[in-house]
Amino acid sequence: MMAQTLSPGTLLMPRLRPLPVLVLTAATLLLLGVVMTGSASLEIASDATGNPFYFLARQGIYAVLGAAVAIIVANVPIAWWEGSGWLLLGVGLATLALVLTPLGTTVNGSTRWISLGLFNVQVSEIAKICLIAYLAGYVVRRREELVNTWMGFLKPVLVLTLASVLLMAEPDFGATAVLMAAAMGMIFLSGVRLTRFLPLIGICVAVGAALVMTQPYRLKRVVSYLDPWKDQFDTGYQLTQSLIAFGRGEWIGVGLGNSIQKLFYLPEAHTDFVFAIIAEEFGLLGSSVVLVLFGLLVWSALIIARRAEVSGMPFAACFGYGLTLLIGLQALINMGVSTGLLPTKGLTLPLVSYGGSSLLATCVCVGVLARIELERQDRERSDNTGNAPGGGARYDD
Repeated sequence: MMAQTLSPGTLLMPRLRPLPVLVLTAATLLLLGVVMTGSASLEIASDATGNPFYFLARQGIYAVLGAAVAIIVANVPIAWWEGSGWLLLGVGLATLALVLTPLGTTVNGSTRWISLGLFNVQVSEIAKICLIAYLAGYVVRRREELVNTWMGFLKPVLVLTLASVLLMAEPDFGATAVLMAAAMGMIFLSGVRLTRFLPLIGICVAVGAALVMTQPYRLKRVVSYLDPWKDQFDTGYQLTQSLIAFGRGEWIGVGLGNSIQKLFYLPEAHTDFVFAIIAEEFGLLGSSVVLVLFGLLVWSALIIARRAEVSGMPFAACFGYGLTLLIGLQALINMGVSTGLLPTKGLTLPLVSYGGSSLLATCVCVGVLARIELERQDRERSDNTGNAPGGGARYDD
């Protein structure tokens, strides 16, 4: 039997295959989301709709649709994403612009959704994936220009700036932060020097400070983040109630369904602050398990992207890195907000929080990552049998 040569990607995970880990952790988080949506929303749903299982039923439907979408996307060749870069860019920017028209739906002062009758679509979730796909193609096509010239670096920055302006017009600061951070991380991994990012970081900090100082509600969020207990019944209310949930959970929690904070004390308990309810009902042990699950999800996704890079699949690698950063950063920010480590932002916990748009978008990401690994395995088998397909340029060449 012919001995197989171990690649760096294989050495990083010698016994554990990343694809089963990715699928199992995503499925576990998806099921956890259905359970926790039901637990956190029964009273809210009963009061708002008269049906205590309203949100639970819808989340169950979203979960089934998400699994189906992931399977469908896993059967779409990566070459389609690579060849549709300009189309995806147009779709992403068009949806961000469309929500600012009378078609947009406003909730809690933000116009982020387009109503499709039975449900609303949060357009930023579509735009993030489309823009990451376009940028991955740009990085691969123009890598030399991107790495060696300022103009090559500024071109994708201008595209991201346009998308950020549209997102901030909604406004959606959280989605803007996640998109910019994921895109910049993807560009950095392509080999661009860190010094290129310093002026951009300075500009972003200045613009962010200006946005905070000129918008009273953002300033209140920052002030309440620094000292939520100072005004615990007004600007600091949401964060203090979240921290109370963590405190009540102690080591092993009060038990599934026994949360007190979900009884109209903690706003958005089934969406933005579902992690606090998990901590209250399952304690430090349960919240640590969620952290481990997300860690495994991100780790396996990074291994998939790295192995694609080593196997000479530059677009797949770049796209994989970008999608992994989208999931990981959003999860990190959501949990950071719930624990008081970050200022309050309207971001869901991927696969867990109630909401169809976020859940389906994350399932698309998981489906693409699965497809990347499947194509890499096919390529590896072809190489071992001597029938390798046409090789591509290495992502790090």
